[in-house]
Amino acid sequence: MDSELFEERKKIVLDIISSPHYVPMKAKELAMVLNVKKEDREELNEVLDALLSDGKIMVTKRGKYKKPDSDHVIGTFERHEKGFGFVTSECMEEDIYIAESETNGAMNEDTVEVAIHKGSSGVKRAEGTIIRIITHGVDEVVGLYQDCKNYGFVVCDRKKVSPDIFIPKGKSMGAVNGHKVVVKLTDYGGNNKKPEGEVIEIIGHVNDPGTDILSIVKDLKIPMEYPNSVMEYVEKNIPDEVPEEEKVNREDFRNIMMVTIDGEDAKDLDDAVSLEIQGNEYVLGVHIADVSNYVTENSVLDKEALKRSTSVYLVDRVIPMIPHKLSNGICSLNEGEDRLALSVIMRIDKKGNVISHKICESVVNIDKRMDYTTVNKIIEFGDPVAINENKELVPMLQKMNELALILRSKRHQQGSIDFEFPESKIILDEKGHPVDILPHERNLATKLIEDFMLIANETVAEEYYWLELPFVYRIHESPDPEKIQKLATFIANFGYGIKTDKEEVHPKEIQKLLTKLEGTSEEALISRLTLRSMKQAKYSTICSGHFGLAFKYYCHYTSPIRRYPDLQIHRIIKENLRGNLTEKRIRHYESILPGVAEQTSKCERRADEAERDTDKLKMVEYMSDHIGEDFTGVISSITNWGMYVELPNTVEGLIHVNNMTDDYYYYDEEKYKMIGQESKKEFKLGQKIDVTVLGTDKERMTIDFVIKGMEGTS
Repeated sequence: MDSELFEERKKIVLDIISSPHYVPMKAKELAMVLNVKKEDREELNEVLDALLSDGKIMVTKRGKYKKPDSDHVIGTFERHEKGFGFVTSECMEEDIYIAESETNGAMNEDTVEVAIHKGSSGVKRAEGTIIRIITHGVDEVVGLYQDCKNYGFVVCDRKKVSPDIFIPKGKSMGAVNGHKVVVKLTDYGGNNKKPEGEVIEIIGHVNDPGTDILSIVKDLKIPMEYPNSVMEYVEKNIPDEVPEEEKVNREDFRNIMMVTIDGEDAKDLDDAVSLEIQGNEYVLGVHIADVSNYVTENSVLDKEALKRSTSVYLVDRVIPMIPHKLSNGICSLNEGEDRLALSVIMRIDKKGNVISHKICESVVNIDKRMDYTTVNKIIEFGDPVAINENKELVPMLQKMNELALILRSKRHQQGSIDFEFPESKIILDEKGHPVDILPHERNLATKLIEDFMLIANETVAEEYYWLELPFVYRIHESPDPEKIQKLATFIANFGYGIKTDKEEVHPKEIQKLLTKLEGTSEEALISRLTLRSMKQAKYSTICSGHFGLAFKYYCHYTSPIRRYPDLQIHRIIKENLRGNLTEKRIRHYESILPGVAEQTSKCERRADEAERDTDKLKMVEYMSDHIGEDFTGVISSITNWGMYVELPNTVEGLIHVNNMTDDYYYYDEEKYKMIGQESKKEFKLGQKIDVTVLGTDKERMTIDFVIKGMEGTS
């Protein structure tokens, strides 16, 4: 069924069920009221199922549909590895706490119906009982296989899904002890019965190189291999070079000096920059690979790209959104090769204002592939060797840095927030074992490219906002007032404050706070807590602004090789440039873009999770080689169970309170300190501390520290 028609039918059914005169009915009775023909009953059932999943309606034990009761809500269950969990629902401002005894066999990510009841004495959060599982959210799990005589079981990598899965005899695919496997769930079990499943894939032995990373990828269901149909399509339809006929009717920028500036090991080069000086104005060109010329709407290649939505950059590999023949070949803006592009040419004054601009289809040829290190040597340090090797480009690069500083200053004046977190690069040997963790700092060259991409994204978003055409924006909503209030209370302990207006905060206030923090011991800590108090950026069809950047208009336009939203808006831009955005096409985009925004936001979060987990895994593995060694770190977090310490290489470990053996320590929540009961010794956030690596657990991805000189018990 067409998505637009489906949404229309959902609205009709919801209006009827929400009517004050409506009496609960079964699906068959609703079909009679709606005059639905017998052969169309299946479509009505799909509509009802969708409304149930959305939590808009509920069904009684007798199968009658009605509005949800005020004390019953439908939501998604998130299970903690200890058994309890929380249900999030659009109907509730806060999550609903579900005790382990009240889960009724629900598993992580299940869509459930919850009966809400009052919380225990002194507990503000709503509590509830899961009374019905509507749909299961997980159908496959990854874990470690363990064999018994007549059966097996799999210990799940993610304990919040389930501790383990029973594998009946003959359903193991020949897996042996120590194999990491993918299990398809065949029975979800219940309170007194374990879930059951069958092994459908053996990833490899737990000690084999690469098995650890593959397990995370498989567990998050990130597709790696392309279907045969996609590869056949690519082989048949994607050329190795740009045909001459495709270069016509485009702006020809091949005679304009332009460069790509990326990391040394980058292979998918989707943006190039050019700069000319005309009078007192800069003419900045941001030229983006025209991926949409090859990834056409509704092709098998397009469907696969949307399914993936983003390239995933892991510590030991890249999982691309589109096949290498495109990402590293015909779409990549490789030096000396004619390439198709979508360019935005901006005329910018000395104050950083875009005086005028144009967006056009173009053909480009890159003069030189530059890297961040070399460009930074030129613009920041005036390195004579780098300058001599690139002397024809140096004047342009120096002017680019001049413009970048102007744009950065303007953003800063507007209140744009710039988090300067220490980042790291994990170095692996040929077997995938981590041998070093090096600091990875931003420099003037990386900031220059960021500045140019930001102004291009903002310019494109503003134009299409005022054209009032369907579009995909990148939005970042204002923080919740409650979280900002908690942050204000926390930072007051360090002598800092932030101003709010009617419980709202302006990004400039956050920026002022970060400026005050520069160079202090608590900088990294408070910066992270500030970031956590904000909402996640996401994709949306509504242009509601970007809080962190202090932009009214913003989109992702500059990376179509690795991000689907960029590819999607390129199609819209090109159709508009060619005069092909008819009313029919506008309605088409209005119907599909909400789904595109939701899918791409979801896959972006999945990619972020994979990146975090693989980095954490390799950090644990790295520290396994340093057990017994001493390090100096900073206390980054304090809880009832201990203190987390972050090392300069960004590795974080826990000093468990049980291993603080010189006294009995308790956590003072109001002062954010760990205090010794007898000695009154205090440990506070941001404090430097010497630690010894006590142990690691690769399965749980944890690192244990002990205070140097203090004996540990675990």
